[in-house]
Amino acid sequence: MIPFNKHTITQLEKDLVMQSLDNDKICGDGIFTKKVNELINQKFGIKNFLLTTSCSSALDLSAIILDLKSGDEVIMPSFTFVSTANAVVLRGAKPIFCDIKKENLNIDETKIEALITPRTKAIYVVHYAGQICEMDKIMKIAKKYNLYIVEDAAQAIGSKYNGKYAGTIGDIGCYSFHDTKNYTSGEGGAIIINNEFFLSRAEIIREKGTNRSQFLRGEVDKYTWQDVGSSFLPSDLLSALLYAQLNRFDEIFEKRCSIWSKYYKNLLDLDKQGKIVLQPNTLYTSNKNTFSNAHIFYFLCKSEDERNALIQYLKQKGVQSTSHFEPLHCSPMYRRLRGSLPPPKLTNTENCAKQIIRLPMFYDLKDDEIEYIIKLIKEFYNK
Repeated sequence: MIPFNKHTITQLEKDLVMQSLDNDKICGDGIFTKKVNELINQKFGIKNFLLTTSCSSALDLSAIILDLKSGDEVIMPSFTFVSTANAVVLRGAKPIFCDIKKENLNIDETKIEALITPRTKAIYVVHYAGQICEMDKIMKIAKKYNLYIVEDAAQAIGSKYNGKYAGTIGDIGCYSFHDTKNYTSGEGGAIIINNEFFLSRAEIIREKGTNRSQFLRGEVDKYTWQDVGSSFLPSDLLSALLYAQLNRFDEIFEKRCSIWSKYYKNLLDLDKQGKIVLQPNTLYTSNKNTFSNAHIFYFLCKSEDERNALIQYLKQKGVQSTSHFEPLHCSPMYRRLRGSLPPPKLTNTENCAKQIIRLPMFYDLKDDEIEYIIKLIKEFYNK
Protein backbone atom coordinates (compact mmCIF):
# COMPACT_ATOMS: atom_id res chain seq x y z
CA MET A 1 0.00 0.00 0.00
CA ILE A 2 1.27 3.48 -0.90
CA PRO A 3 0.16 5.52 2.15
CA PHE A 4 -1.48 8.91 1.91
CA ASN A 5 1.07 10.48 4.25
CA LYS A 6 4.37 9.54 5.86
CA HIS A 7 6.70 11.77 7.85
CA THR A 8 10.36 12.07 6.92
CA ILE A 9 12.85 11.32 9.69
CA THR A 10 16.63 11.26 9.20
CA GLN A 11 19.56 10.76 11.54
CA LEU A 12 19.57 14.52 12.19
CA GLU A 13 16.16 14.37 13.87
CA LYS A 14 17.24 11.39 15.98
CA ASP A 15 20.52 13.03 17.00
CA LEU A 16 18.92 16.30 18.07
CA VAL A 17 16.17 14.60 20.07
CA MET A 18 18.81 12.58 21.91
CA GLN A 19 20.81 15.76 22.43
CA SER A 20 17.74 17.38 23.93
CA LEU A 21 17.36 14.47 26.35
CA ASP A 22 20.90 15.13 27.58
CA ASN A 23 20.05 18.74 28.44
CA ASP A 24 19.07 19.75 31.96
CA LYS A 25 15.77 21.20 30.76
CA ILE A 26 13.32 19.40 28.46
CA CYS A 27 10.17 21.37 29.40
CA GLY A 28 8.88 24.30 27.36
CA ASP A 29 11.01 27.23 26.22
CA GLY A 30 14.28 25.32 26.48
CA ILE A 31 17.41 25.41 24.35
CA PHE A 32 15.83 24.03 21.18
CA THR A 33 12.78 26.27 21.47
CA LYS A 34 15.17 29.22 21.37
CA LYS A 35 16.99 27.67 18.41
CA VAL A 36 13.69 27.30 16.52
CA ASN A 37 12.83 30.94 17.22
CA GLU A 38 16.23 32.08 15.94
CA LEU A 39 15.92 29.96 12.80
CA ILE A 40 12.39 31.21 12.05
CA ASN A 41 13.59 34.79 12.48
CA GLN A 42 16.57 34.16 10.20
CA LYS A 43 14.59 32.25 7.55
CA PHE A 44 11.34 34.23 7.45
CA GLY A 45 12.10 37.44 9.32
CA ILE A 46 9.47 36.55 11.94
CA LYS A 47 10.28 37.91 15.41
CA ASN A 48 7.17 37.45 17.53
CA PHE A 49 6.96 33.68 17.06
CA LEU A 50 5.71 31.57 19.97
CA LEU A 51 5.66 27.78 19.80
CA THR A 52 2.50 26.04 21.03
CA THR A 53 1.38 22.46 21.60
CA SER A 54 -0.64 22.49 18.35
CA CYS A 55 -2.21 24.78 15.78
CA SER A 56 -5.49 24.17 17.60
CA SER A 57 -4.00 25.64 20.77
CA ALA A 58 -2.56 28.53 18.74
CA LEU A 59 -6.07 29.25 17.43
CA ASP A 60 -7.47 28.97 20.98
CA LEU A 61 -4.79 31.41 22.11
CA SER A 62 -5.71 33.82 19.31
CA ALA A 63 -9.35 33.87 20.40
CA ILE A 64 -8.37 34.66 24.00
CA ILE A 65 -6.00 37.41 22.83
CA LEU A 66 -8.79 39.00 20.75
CA ASP A 67 -11.03 38.80 23.83
CA LEU A 68 -13.82 37.07 21.90
CA LYS A 69 -16.96 36.66 24.00
CA SER A 70 -20.67 35.90 23.84
CA GLY A 71 -22.40 38.06 21.26
CA ASP A 72 -19.32 38.43 19.04
CA GLU A 73 -19.33 37.07 15.50
CA VAL A 74 -16.36 35.78 13.53
CA ILE A 75 -16.45 35.23 9.76
CA MET A 76 -14.63 32.13 8.48
CA PRO A 77 -14.92 29.48 5.77
CA SER A 78 -17.01 26.40 6.47
CA PHE A 79 -14.46 24.35 4.53
CA THR A 80 -11.86 24.08 7.28
CA PHE A 81 -10.82 21.87 10.16
CA VAL A 82 -12.96 22.02 13.30
CA SER A 83 -10.22 23.80 15.29
CA THR A 84 -10.86 27.07 13.45
CA ALA A 85 -14.46 27.13 14.65
CA ASN A 86 -13.80 25.53 18.04
CA ALA A 87 -11.47 28.38 19.01
CA VAL A 88 -14.33 30.84 18.50
CA VAL A 89 -17.09 28.72 20.05
CA LEU A 90 -15.04 27.98 23.17
CA ARG A 91 -15.04 31.73 23.89
CA GLY A 92 -18.82 31.93 23.49
CA ALA A 93 -18.64 33.71 20.14
CA LYS A 94 -20.46 32.65 16.98
CA PRO A 95 -18.86 31.46 13.73
CA ILE A 96 -20.41 32.97 10.60
CA PHE A 97 -19.63 30.73 7.67
CA CYS A 98 -18.66 32.12 4.28
CA ASP A 99 -18.53 30.26 0.97
CA ILE A 100 -15.28 29.40 -0.81
CA LYS A 101 -14.02 29.86 -4.35
CA LYS A 102 -14.01 26.77 -6.54
CA GLU A 103 -10.67 27.62 -8.14
CA ASN A 104 -8.62 27.34 -4.92
CA LEU A 105 -11.04 26.39 -2.09
CA ASN A 106 -10.14 29.55 -0.14
CA ILE A 107 -12.67 31.92 1.42
CA ASP A 108 -14.45 34.00 -1.23
CA GLU A 109 -13.38 37.54 -0.39
CA THR A 110 -16.22 38.97 -2.50
CA LYS A 111 -18.79 37.45 -0.12
CA ILE A 112 -17.27 38.56 3.18
CA GLU A 113 -18.63 42.10 3.33
CA ALA A 114 -22.27 40.98 3.08
CA LEU A 115 -21.80 38.91 6.25
CA ILE A 116 -20.49 41.77 8.40
CA THR A 117 -22.79 43.04 11.16
CA PRO A 118 -22.25 45.35 14.16
CA ARG A 119 -21.39 42.17 16.10
CA THR A 120 -18.57 41.10 13.77
CA LYS A 121 -15.21 41.27 15.52
CA ALA A 122 -12.81 39.28 13.36
CA ILE A 123 -12.25 37.34 10.16
CA TYR A 124 -10.43 34.00 10.33
CA VAL A 125 -9.00 33.12 6.92
CA VAL A 126 -7.71 29.63 6.05
CA HIS A 127 -4.95 29.22 3.46
CA TYR A 128 -6.11 25.93 2.01
CA ALA A 129 -3.41 23.55 0.70
CA GLY A 130 -0.85 26.31 1.23
CA GLN A 131 -2.55 28.59 -1.33
CA ILE A 132 -2.84 32.09 0.12
CA CYS A 133 -6.19 33.87 0.27
CA GLU A 134 -6.63 37.26 -1.44
CA MET A 135 -5.16 39.01 1.59
CA ASP A 136 -4.87 42.53 0.12
CA LYS A 137 -8.63 42.66 -0.50
CA ILE A 138 -9.46 41.02 2.83
CA MET A 139 -7.19 43.42 4.73
CA LYS A 140 -8.95 46.36 3.08
CA ILE A 141 -12.31 45.02 4.24
CA ALA A 142 -10.94 44.54 7.76
CA LYS A 143 -9.59 48.08 7.85
CA LYS A 144 -12.88 49.51 6.58
CA TYR A 145 -14.88 47.84 9.36
CA ASN A 146 -12.19 47.88 12.07
CA LEU A 147 -11.96 44.07 12.25
CA TYR A 148 -9.10 41.79 13.30
CA ILE A 149 -7.62 39.24 10.91
CA VAL A 150 -6.36 35.83 12.04
CA GLU A 151 -4.59 33.65 9.48
CA ASP A 152 -5.13 29.94 9.95
CA ALA A 153 -1.93 29.07 8.12
CA ALA A 154 -1.82 25.49 9.43
CA GLN A 155 -1.08 24.21 5.91
CA ALA A 156 0.88 27.18 4.61
CA ILE A 157 4.28 27.59 6.29
CA GLY A 158 6.69 28.75 3.58
CA SER A 159 3.95 29.99 1.24
CA LYS A 160 4.15 33.61 0.13
CA TYR A 161 1.70 36.31 -0.91
CA ASN A 162 3.00 39.49 -2.57
CA GLY A 163 6.37 38.96 -0.90
CA LYS A 164 4.97 38.26 2.57
CA TYR A 165 4.96 34.86 4.22
CA ALA A 166 1.70 33.21 5.22
CA GLY A 167 0.89 33.99 8.83
CA THR A 168 2.66 37.38 8.78
CA ILE A 169 -0.02 39.45 7.04
CA GLY A 170 -2.97 39.61 9.47
CA ASP A 171 -2.95 40.60 13.13
CA ILE A 172 -2.20 37.01 14.15
CA GLY A 173 -0.98 33.92 12.31
CA CYS A 174 -1.18 30.26 13.33
CA TYR A 175 1.00 27.36 12.08
CA SER A 176 0.74 23.59 12.47
CA PHE A 177 3.59 21.13 12.88
CA HIS A 178 1.32 18.09 13.08
CA ASP A 179 2.51 14.76 11.69
CA THR A 180 0.61 15.42 8.43
CA LYS A 181 2.29 18.76 7.73
CA ASN A 182 5.35 19.55 5.60
CA TYR A 183 7.52 20.05 8.70
CA THR A 184 6.57 18.18 11.83
CA SER A 185 7.20 17.76 15.52
CA GLY A 186 4.52 15.07 15.71
CA GLU A 187 2.13 17.42 17.46
CA GLY A 188 2.90 21.12 17.61
CA GLY A 189 2.11 24.57 16.35
CA ALA A 190 2.96 28.24 16.67
CA ILE A 191 1.31 31.62 16.97
CA ILE A 192 2.74 34.70 15.28
CA ILE A 193 1.87 38.08 16.77
CA ASN A 194 2.02 40.68 13.99
CA ASN A 195 0.03 43.29 15.92
CA GLU A 196 2.49 44.50 18.58
CA PHE A 197 -0.44 45.55 20.76
CA PHE A 198 -1.12 41.88 21.54
CA LEU A 199 2.43 40.66 22.18
CA SER A 200 2.81 41.09 25.93
CA ARG A 201 -0.64 39.62 26.61
CA ALA A 202 0.07 36.68 24.28
CA GLU A 203 3.18 35.81 26.30
CA ILE A 204 1.22 35.94 29.55
CA ILE A 205 -1.73 33.84 28.31
CA ARG A 206 0.67 31.26 26.83
CA GLU A 207 2.46 30.99 30.21
CA LYS A 208 -0.65 29.98 32.17
CA GLY A 209 -1.64 33.60 32.74
CA THR A 210 1.66 34.58 34.41
CA ASN A 211 4.47 36.96 33.48
CA ARG A 212 7.00 34.12 33.66
CA SER A 213 8.53 35.10 30.30
CA GLN A 214 9.46 38.49 31.73
CA PHE A 215 10.95 36.72 34.78
CA LEU A 216 13.07 34.43 32.59
CA ARG A 217 14.39 37.48 30.71
CA GLY A 218 15.29 39.13 34.02
CA GLU A 219 12.77 41.96 33.59
CA VAL A 220 11.02 41.20 36.92
CA ASP A 221 12.33 39.51 40.09
CA LYS A 222 9.33 37.17 40.41
CA TYR A 223 6.30 36.18 38.38
CA THR A 224 2.65 36.18 39.37
CA TRP A 225 -0.84 35.50 38.04
CA GLN A 226 -1.62 38.34 35.64
CA ASP A 227 -4.43 37.19 33.33
CA VAL A 228 -6.37 34.15 32.13
CA GLY A 229 -4.21 31.55 30.46
CA SER A 230 -3.25 27.94 30.08
CA SER A 231 -0.24 25.74 29.36
CA PHE A 232 0.43 26.21 25.66
CA LEU A 233 4.19 25.42 25.69
CA PRO A 234 5.49 22.31 23.89
CA SER A 235 8.26 20.17 25.36
CA ASP A 236 11.78 21.02 24.24
CA LEU A 237 11.97 17.44 22.91
CA LEU A 238 9.40 18.38 20.28
CA SER A 239 11.28 21.60 19.58
CA ALA A 240 14.43 19.55 18.93
CA LEU A 241 12.56 17.44 16.38
CA LEU A 242 11.12 20.55 14.75
CA TYR A 243 14.51 22.27 14.70
CA ALA A 244 15.91 19.36 12.70
CA GLN A 245 12.97 19.50 10.28
CA LEU A 246 13.33 23.25 9.77
CA ASN A 247 17.05 22.83 9.12
CA ARG A 248 15.95 20.64 6.21
CA PHE A 249 13.42 23.26 5.06
CA ASP A 250 14.76 23.85 1.53
CA GLU A 251 15.38 20.15 0.93
CA ILE A 252 11.83 19.19 1.93
CA PHE A 253 10.30 22.17 0.12
CA GLU A 254 12.05 21.37 -3.17
CA LYS A 255 11.18 17.66 -3.01
CA ARG A 256 7.49 18.36 -2.37
CA CYS A 257 7.42 20.87 -5.23
CA SER A 258 8.97 18.24 -7.52
CA ILE A 259 6.32 15.66 -6.56
CA TRP A 260 3.52 18.21 -6.96
CA SER A 261 4.82 19.19 -10.42
CA LYS A 262 4.95 15.58 -11.61
CA TYR A 263 1.31 15.07 -10.64
CA TYR A 264 0.25 18.34 -12.26
CA LYS A 265 2.06 17.92 -15.57
CA ASN A 266 0.89 14.34 -16.05
CA LEU A 267 -2.75 14.99 -15.12
CA LEU A 268 -3.09 18.22 -17.06
CA ASP A 269 -4.47 16.40 -20.11
CA LEU A 270 -7.42 15.09 -18.02
CA ASP A 271 -8.10 18.65 -16.91
CA LYS A 272 -8.01 19.91 -20.51
CA GLN A 273 -10.42 17.15 -21.52
CA GLY A 274 -12.84 18.34 -18.84
CA LYS A 275 -12.68 15.09 -16.89
CA ILE A 276 -11.20 16.64 -13.73
CA VAL A 277 -10.49 20.15 -12.39
CA LEU A 278 -6.91 20.64 -11.22
CA GLN A 279 -6.01 23.09 -8.48
CA PRO A 280 -4.17 26.20 -9.76
CA ASN A 281 -0.44 25.92 -10.35
CA THR A 282 0.89 28.28 -7.69
CA LEU A 283 4.26 26.62 -7.10
CA TYR A 284 7.42 28.59 -6.52
CA THR A 285 9.42 29.93 -9.45
CA SER A 286 12.21 32.49 -9.37
CA ASN A 287 10.01 35.28 -10.76
CA LYS A 288 7.05 34.72 -8.39
CA ASN A 289 6.51 36.54 -5.11
CA THR A 290 3.23 34.68 -4.54
CA PHE A 291 3.47 30.90 -4.31
CA SER A 292 2.28 27.88 -2.34
CA ASN A 293 4.31 25.30 -0.42
CA ALA A 294 3.07 22.11 -2.16
CA HIS A 295 1.31 20.92 0.96
CA ILE A 296 -1.56 19.09 -0.77
CA PHE A 297 -2.14 17.78 -4.26
CA TYR A 298 -5.84 17.60 -4.97
CA PHE A 299 -8.27 17.81 -7.85
CA LEU A 300 -12.04 17.92 -8.21
CA CYS A 301 -14.01 15.08 -9.75
CA LYS A 302 -17.32 15.67 -11.53
CA SER A 303 -19.45 14.19 -8.75
CA GLU A 304 -19.33 12.62 -5.31
CA ASP A 305 -20.05 9.18 -6.78
CA GLU A 306 -17.18 9.50 -9.22
CA ARG A 307 -14.83 10.70 -6.46
CA ASN A 308 -15.79 7.82 -4.17
CA ALA A 309 -15.37 5.32 -7.00
CA LEU A 310 -11.90 6.68 -7.76
CA ILE A 311 -10.86 6.47 -4.10
CA GLN A 312 -12.08 2.87 -4.01
CA TYR A 313 -10.34 2.02 -7.29
CA LEU A 314 -7.01 3.38 -6.04
CA LYS A 315 -7.44 1.52 -2.75
CA GLN A 316 -8.00 -1.76 -4.59
CA LYS A 317 -4.77 -1.12 -6.47
CA GLY A 318 -2.78 -0.39 -3.30
CA VAL A 319 -2.95 3.43 -3.15
CA GLN A 320 -4.42 5.37 -0.25
CA SER A 321 -6.18 8.58 -1.32
CA THR A 322 -8.79 10.55 0.57
CA SER A 323 -11.36 13.35 0.54
CA HIS A 324 -11.05 16.25 2.97
CA PHE A 325 -13.11 18.51 5.25
CA GLU A 326 -16.79 17.91 5.78
CA PRO A 327 -18.40 21.40 5.70
CA LEU A 328 -18.80 22.70 9.24
CA HIS A 329 -22.13 24.35 8.47
CA CYS A 330 -23.57 20.88 7.74
CA SER A 331 -22.23 19.31 10.95
CA PRO A 332 -24.27 18.06 13.94
CA MET A 333 -22.46 20.56 16.17
CA TYR A 334 -23.46 23.53 14.03
CA ARG A 335 -27.07 22.31 13.86
CA ARG A 336 -27.11 22.56 17.64
CA LEU A 337 -25.51 26.00 17.56
CA ARG A 338 -27.91 27.52 15.03
CA GLY A 339 -31.02 26.05 16.65
CA SER A 340 -34.12 26.84 14.59
CA LEU A 341 -32.29 29.16 12.18
CA PRO A 342 -31.93 27.87 8.60
CA PRO A 343 -28.42 26.76 7.54
CA PRO A 344 -26.47 29.01 5.18
CA LYS A 345 -26.45 27.94 1.55
CA LEU A 346 -22.80 27.61 0.60
CA THR A 347 -22.89 26.05 -2.85
CA ASN A 348 -19.19 25.88 -3.64
CA THR A 349 -18.35 24.57 -0.19
CA GLU A 350 -20.90 21.77 -0.42
CA ASN A 351 -20.03 20.78 -3.99
CA CYS A 352 -16.25 20.90 -3.61
CA ALA A 353 -16.35 18.87 -0.39
CA LYS A 354 -18.12 16.12 -2.34
CA GLN A 355 -15.81 16.28 -5.35
CA ILE A 356 -12.32 16.69 -3.87
CA ILE A 357 -9.77 13.89 -3.88
CA ARG A 358 -6.29 14.21 -2.36
CA LEU A 359 -3.38 12.09 -3.59
CA PRO A 360 -0.41 10.75 -1.59
CA MET A 361 1.98 13.61 -0.89
CA PHE A 362 5.09 13.10 1.22
CA TYR A 363 8.86 13.52 1.02
CA ASP A 364 9.76 9.85 0.54
CA LEU A 365 7.27 9.24 -2.29
CA LYS A 366 9.27 7.64 -5.10
CA ASP A 367 9.13 8.47 -8.81
CA ASP A 368 7.88 5.01 -9.76
CA GLU A 369 5.13 5.30 -7.14
CA ILE A 370 4.05 8.66 -8.57
CA GLU A 371 4.02 7.19 -12.07
CA TYR A 372 1.96 4.24 -10.83
CA ILE A 373 -0.63 6.54 -9.20
CA ILE A 374 -0.90 8.64 -12.37
CA LYS A 375 -1.25 5.50 -14.48
CA LEU A 376 -4.12 4.26 -12.29
CA ILE A 377 -5.97 7.59 -12.48
CA LYS A 378 -5.69 7.65 -16.27
CA GLU A 379 -6.88 4.04 -16.43
CA PHE A 380 -9.89 4.94 -14.30
CA TYR A 381 -10.91 7.80 -16.57
CA ASN A 382 -10.17 5.94 -19.80
CA LYS A 383 -12.60 3.27 -18.66
